[in-house]
Amino acid sequence: MLLQLSAEFDLQRDVVPWLAAQGPTAALDTFEESAETLYIVNVERNGKIIYTWKGGGRTTCIGLYDPLSKQNEHLYTFEKDLRIISCSINNEKTLLVAVSFLQSTKEERANQLLQPVSNCLTLLIEIHPVNNVRVLKAVDTCIRVQFLYPLVDRSPFPESHLLLVSEDKYIEQFHIHVVTEDHHKVVIQNSGQLPRDRVADDLIWAQWDKTEQRLFYIVPKESRNLLRCVQFYPDENFNLILEALLDIPLRDTGLKFVHFGYYCQDQEIETRSLNLEVFTNKTGSFCLCYSQASDIPKEVTYSVSFLHKGYSKTFTVALQRTDFPQVKEVAFLNLDYYVAVYLPGHFLHLLNTQHPDLICYNLFLTGEDARISMLPNSAIQSPFKSAIWDCCSGRMFAVTINEGALLQFLWNSKLDSDRLAALHCALLHVRNTTDMEMQIIQWISENLSACYTFDPIQEFIIASLYWAMCPETSKLDKLLPYTSLLYWNGIIPGITCVTEIVSLPELKVQNCKGFWEKLNLNLECVKYAEPHLHYNNNVLRRDWYKLLSEEKAEERRATTYLRNIFENAKKVLSNLAAWNLEERLVPLFQEEDYQQRLLMGLMVAQLKDHLIRHLQYIGKKKIDQIVLDYVSKLLDLICRIMEAIWRKYNLQSCVLCLDERGSAAEFAAFHMMSRILEAASGMCMPLPPGFHTLHMELGVRCLPLHTLLHYIDNGVLQLTEICATKLLKDLDNSEKNEQLKFSIFTRLPEAVGHKVSQLWNHPIISNCIARNYVELLFDKLRDRQHNRPAADRLPVRVEFLPLNYLADMLAEVEDRGLNPLEEEDNVNAKFVEETALKHTTMLLGKTLLKKDQSNRIVK
Repeated sequence: MLLQLSAEFDLQRDVVPWLAAQGPTAALDTFEESAETLYIVNVERNGKIIYTWKGGGRTTCIGLYDPLSKQNEHLYTFEKDLRIISCSINNEKTLLVAVSFLQSTKEERANQLLQPVSNCLTLLIEIHPVNNVRVLKAVDTCIRVQFLYPLVDRSPFPESHLLLVSEDKYIEQFHIHVVTEDHHKVVIQNSGQLPRDRVADDLIWAQWDKTEQRLFYIVPKESRNLLRCVQFYPDENFNLILEALLDIPLRDTGLKFVHFGYYCQDQEIETRSLNLEVFTNKTGSFCLCYSQASDIPKEVTYSVSFLHKGYSKTFTVALQRTDFPQVKEVAFLNLDYYVAVYLPGHFLHLLNTQHPDLICYNLFLTGEDARISMLPNSAIQSPFKSAIWDCCSGRMFAVTINEGALLQFLWNSKLDSDRLAALHCALLHVRNTTDMEMQIIQWISENLSACYTFDPIQEFIIASLYWAMCPETSKLDKLLPYTSLLYWNGIIPGITCVTEIVSLPELKVQNCKGFWEKLNLNLECVKYAEPHLHYNNNVLRRDWYKLLSEEKAEERRATTYLRNIFENAKKVLSNLAAWNLEERLVPLFQEEDYQQRLLMGLMVAQLKDHLIRHLQYIGKKKIDQIVLDYVSKLLDLICRIMEAIWRKYNLQSCVLCLDERGSAAEFAAFHMMSRILEAASGMCMPLPPGFHTLHMELGVRCLPLHTLLHYIDNGVLQLTEICATKLLKDLDNSEKNEQLKFSIFTRLPEAVGHKVSQLWNHPIISNCIARNYVELLFDKLRDRQHNRPAADRLPVRVEFLPLNYLADMLAEVEDRGLNPLEEEDNVNAKFVEETALKHTTMLLGKTLLKKDQSNRIVK
């Protein structure tokens, strides 16, 4: 089970024992009646729960449970058998509003003190102590009430503000000012007509956001329905802050209340109403979830409009089970970064609200994975983030993603879409937890070849960096890459998806803060089509290759530029060393790796420039630290993957000996390092200094010579000065080692070759130097040969290489004789001829010797 519930409140556990200990006027008539008469009416913003029950003598009581103190409080008792529909208490617990259906007979109505008698009464009660009861509304339609809760602490007995939502399709706000008398009595000061504001009219749906104190409602228009949002502030003001045209058809089946409390006997009415909810997230995500009845009995259709992205996705799920009771509609749950769509017994669909563009970021679970224990097949709500209210049983649950179940799902998944979704979900919810990252690394080491549509190393590194860094700074999530995938064209079995463009919401108030500021930023990115804001490695790759080519051509840039680049790399390695005080098992960071330090410093410089362009308001010092942490964590993740490999195969931390063959464990480590190199090359990510040397050492130990040389020639293995030096020093001059040394030496970069050439005292070294010298001279001659007329060049080429070189040289000498004014080089033609012929004779002699030995063996 992916979702794990913990009961935060249970009427039977937290209230019934307390009621049993009360006096006869407050206690339940019988324990058996508790399930019918005891139910939750409302949950306030501070988490306090209002419930009602039938006391002795058929009275109706209202109580309050405080989740912090775990204490119950008896608020008020009606001396009648009433049906409480809605109830709310102000923050100071001085005023109570209750809406009741009067259940008395006609004869009893004649004796009612409160006139006129209506089906529904809205009562405002002073309860500190009980002083006065006044009627706010006396109507025949249903009324819901909700006190506003300020976002900051305020002085005692401030003005209270009450929302009143009527089934006559309007919403009002009442302003109630209370004062104290006789040092203890709370009295409503404006005892006459209470001041009120009309908030909304002609609505067909309303939802209250308890946490953020927002009212969402829908009003019908001629062509399309209009979603509006009113934000309430602590200073007693409210603003219409957002409007959005909806592209979904909504039937007017009566006003639907969402998160204005619940009464279980209204369940049949509720299920016939609109199944629509709005969920927001602190990152600026704004989602509208809507389910509609399908014409096909075994199908369920629901839509999620990602209004902050400008598109909606409509999902159709084919139900597999027929033995499970059919639930009429799905439930939408707010899991912060996910919207969960739940149909008991069938499926659980978690939709990533921050990156909903690719369906492979969504977890679609069926069977046992989709089951949520402790939840019956009844109506549930999600009044807060990561919370579930089971309306009929009277229980409140905290919802968390079970890390163990998530990792188990990752290990058992057979589809790339499931693996990718579980990987992102683990990194998103667990954040920067070393234990979770190490378990994912262990999964990667076992499943490298199982993933076909994405590279798990690339995705792990990029996603881990993204989810670890983005919570630090606003807008950073728009600037850093979050995936290695450019697109996804796979499918999820059992579910189809249709994507449609929808109208973007329009903010009515400028210069908003908090959620509205981030939502506006999301809308601006969609409006002006700025996906290029994410950092791209194409420019980094181009500049890196350019600097490397300049190094080979000895055309270095100004020393100040390169000095800054290498200073950046030094800061990264110093920052990384400060994080890791323990000695590493893998022998990395043992050398000055010019290429990787160049890439490291260049990445710091370019990422810093990218962030400064868009985050000027946070300051250069903060950006410098963000970039250093980003590149340092990148290297740290690669090191952790390496450490996990070394521990898995029980490899020693000592330097490898090159004159011995590698074990199966070393070959497996070599294969993993090759995949790490492939992933880093694909994303142009720097590697820890010493990576290539260690990789080459494992290659020498594990690969046959022809495979080793093939890997070197194709760039899988890169020769370094330390590895070449170790080869020449550690290996003796046996025929096999001579062949290896010669093959390696001829492939060394020129700069490295000059440094290590003196370490090998062997005739081949002299021959190599002569050969390189001849090639250098002939390259110059060949460049000049191209300037001669084509008719003057040698028309016939033979297969004897020294003769070709000699002919080219003589032709060049002849050309200089015909053009005496051309600049002349001092070339010893006789030395060149003798060196070339000697080299050819030596190679032919070796060939004849081997052939003669073969003939002797045959004889």
